[in-house]
Amino acid sequence: MYKSYSMELAGRTLRVDVGRVAAQANGAALMHYGDTTVLSTATASEKPREGIDFFPLSVEYEEKMYSVGKIPGGFNKREGKASENAVLTARVIDRPMRPLFPKDYRNDVTLDNLVLSVDPECSPELTAMLGSAIATTISDIPFDGPISTTQVGLVNGEFVFNPGTAQKAVSDLQLTVASTRDKVIMIEAGANEVPEDKMIEAIFAAHEVNQEVIRFIDTIVAECGKEKHTYTSCAVPEELFAAIREEVSPEEMEVAVFTDEKQKREENIRVIKDKLTEKFADNEEWLGLIDEAVYQYQKKTVRKMILKDHKRPDGRAINQIRPLAAEVDLIPRVHGSAMFTRGQTQICTITTLAPLSEAQRLDGLDVTETSKRYMHHYNFPSYSVGETKPSRGPGRREIGHGALAERALVPVLPSETEFPYAIRTVSETFESNGSTSQASICASTMSLMAAGVPIKKPVAGISCGLVTGDTDDDYIVLTDIQGLEDFFGDMDFKVAGTHEGITAIQMDIKIHGLTRPIIEEAIARAREARLYIMDEVMAKAIAEPRSELSEYAPKIIQINIDPQKIGDVVGQRGKTINTIIDRTGVKIDITDDGAVSICGTDKEEMAKAMDMIRIITTEFEAGQVFTGTVVSIKEFGAFLEFAPGKEGMVHISKISKGRIDKVEDVLKLGDVVKVVCLGKDKMGRFSFSMKDIEQ
Repeated sequence: MYKSYSMELAGRTLRVDVGRVAAQANGAALMHYGDTTVLSTATASEKPREGIDFFPLSVEYEEKMYSVGKIPGGFNKREGKASENAVLTARVIDRPMRPLFPKDYRNDVTLDNLVLSVDPECSPELTAMLGSAIATTISDIPFDGPISTTQVGLVNGEFVFNPGTAQKAVSDLQLTVASTRDKVIMIEAGANEVPEDKMIEAIFAAHEVNQEVIRFIDTIVAECGKEKHTYTSCAVPEELFAAIREEVSPEEMEVAVFTDEKQKREENIRVIKDKLTEKFADNEEWLGLIDEAVYQYQKKTVRKMILKDHKRPDGRAINQIRPLAAEVDLIPRVHGSAMFTRGQTQICTITTLAPLSEAQRLDGLDVTETSKRYMHHYNFPSYSVGETKPSRGPGRREIGHGALAERALVPVLPSETEFPYAIRTVSETFESNGSTSQASICASTMSLMAAGVPIKKPVAGISCGLVTGDTDDDYIVLTDIQGLEDFFGDMDFKVAGTHEGITAIQMDIKIHGLTRPIIEEAIARAREARLYIMDEVMAKAIAEPRSELSEYAPKIIQINIDPQKIGDVVGQRGKTINTIIDRTGVKIDITDDGAVSICGTDKEEMAKAMDMIRIITTEFEAGQVFTGTVVSIKEFGAFLEFAPGKEGMVHISKISKGRIDKVEDVLKLGDVVKVVCLGKDKMGRFSFSMKDIEQ
């Protein structure tokens, strides 16, 4: 026997079935939003995982192609590894959920979301976010919920909650907000230069909608919620903290952690750990907890100094940015490059241009987007933090950082009509000590301009941090957090934008939510910082996009042809267009409306390809002059090819002004000659004359 609950949410029915399926999971909710159906489950292990100092939470978002009536491509005809969208959705579910589990909880927890059906007007991602929150809240897993998530669009200046596909296509804002009963706990946004005050208004409009959903979840929990199970606490014993403080005084710890050199700080902490390891060598239980205990000691020290004394580890003022540097053109032969340095964070971004045929094809549940022409990829090698480990390809963090930078830059890119290129930027992390994702936005802006991409405006990004006290009014917002402040602080609030407004936000926190004053101050600080970065640093390295592309970048010329002639250009089984490509070495893209893009590096060959296409698509008229190649000789004349698939005949009587006995007396195969069109002969062939060419 199961129970079903429903509410109206943004004009559509949200229904939750509890007890219908997946009864062996700790918690399960079969979610229906319109015709979108997602099974969300929460499962926990019985015992904590041994030998770890973190909460092992896994979040999965499984896209099944049957949900949109498709069979997967590829040889195996089954779903493979998670798509980029699935990875990003899992991250958005994880971020507001993780802070609400007990900090000393070490049991494995998996939140799984299986997409069974997709209604284009009801987001499966949003449905999964709500499902994970409900499944966990009604389960016996310790969790300080419920939470709710709402998506917000901005269409014609008006907010639209949980927008459908058509509304998203014209929206200036794609905002996702998660809330607890009292506070905002997660923000993710892509925006078309939305002003700060409008963004704040949207965030708290979503927060109000979230409260309606939380009240709905409360009714489900009241009837179906399980009692939370007890668990083995993995907290560091207070007696160990007391013993450590006797060996390492608070003043000694302050000296160890308060330095602007990451390597020096790590060496200081290593010395302290070695000292404690030697001291507690006879206590095996404590030896295994020293790393976590020293981490907590550092955290308390840093938080106290920032919150009470307004003293940051590297000595900066609360709103001060680390030393900045920017340069372009440091990598030869690539299409564009730039490096941005902020303190010990250093990113180099390389831009590559290609014809639109190189755009990325998307194979997912989104029925509206099948490709994207701008790709931003972010790499984080181990050497950037002084570590050694083999590269295993991009993980969820790298995919997330790349997507954030991509989202920040899309609003300022030129349209395909203005700039008919596929664009790829790759951000290589050379050194990392906080907020590499925002540094990659700055480096990418400069790299795009250096490559000659006519972006509308520069974009910069910055991250703000937070340290809170015992009350909502006791807090400090930090501008430009470094790694230590991120690790020990409560918030990583990333904001990117132009002079006019915000293009992207990503907020991660470790506490149970933020108040409106904190969010307003963080957004204001981020604006102040990004304007300084753009005006005082980036603009001095490169102020505007270059007027010409790099000599190594492919060039593109465009012509428009009659769509009815596309088949003539392509030819039977692609024979004609492939012949043009083989002869000239160019790449050719043709759209359904007859827009032809010719891409290459040799301008003469590109012009030759364009002439061929023009000839193929031209209606021949008497008097037109062409250049052709002799491809066949007969007794009565010669056949000339003027473009792939286009031939005409010069009768022997039209070859020379004087009488000739044989065609071969004047022409041989391969000769290139000029001719004038005489129209069509009685057999319907194009007829040409050499002798009537004006000298």
